Amino acid sequence: MQIFTTVATLRERLAHEPSVAFVPTMGNLHEGHLSLVEQARQHGKFVVVSIFVNPLQFGPNEDFASYPRTFEADCAGLEGLADAVFAPTVGEMYPVKQQVYVEPPPLAAELCGTFRPGHFRGVATVVLKLFNLVQPNAAVFGKKDYQQLAVLRAMTEQLNLPLAIVAAETARAPDGLALSSRNGYLSATERAEAPRLYRNLQSIAETLNKGRRDFSALEDAARDDLEKHGWRVDYVALRNAATLLPATPEDRELVTLAAAWLGKTRLIDNIESRL
Repeated sequence: MQIFTTVATLRERLAHEPSVAFVPTMGNLHEGHLSLVEQARQHGKFVVVSIFVNPLQFGPNEDFASYPRTFEADCAGLEGLADAVFAPTVGEMYPVKQQVYVEPPPLAAELCGTFRPGHFRGVATVVLKLFNLVQPNAAVFGKKDYQQLAVLRAMTEQLNLPLAIVAAETARAPDGLALSSRNGYLSATERAEAPRLYRNLQSIAETLNKGRRDFSALEDAARDDLEKHGWRVDYVALRNAATLLPATPEDRELVTLAAAWLGKTRLIDNIESRL
């Protein structure tokens, strides 16, 4: 496995690779990330993983400075899975102040975008830059970040980018908690409580399968249960799985998305329902 820290050396290495699959990450890799890399192998002969904590997608009061950086352990985990790691500095990715941005679709201002203004603009901008650098045939993203996946799919389709966006199922701990780098912020007590988020989403999915269509009541019940157990809820929302527009009784493919704070840790999750 080769490690590249500059745009020039990465481009030189990839210049004659006809089949490249790409997994963008911010590092602090866990089993969920590694499963994305394993799936990438199915979509390209040469697999590139980027490790870059992108300042553009963090708000002024968010955890950019404290976001866990574990580069050596990340590279050890990627041995035998990836062919190349691209780990640029902020100065390498943004040699001048970034003034050209990708303007994401209106969806980016809803759900997580309501609470993290500008987040998806930063995500879309850095991902487009990475796509231009790596020029992959396919890029793999996890469904845990469901809204991000929708935004990046829209960007890829509407800007006619010549690659496939591959959606990978959410990796979970045995108790159901979606794997996330930010899970490391949880105390032992919070970690024991954290699976409640997914259990509420499962309850909504089971209720939908029984024929319930009172979406607002289902959202409110999940919110109430979380708040009763000490969570601070940003949202619980039932949406059309394809468009992420608010769900209607006629929709047959739905997704329930949630974001909530447990102590100082913001957790997100979702579950799809096909009725």
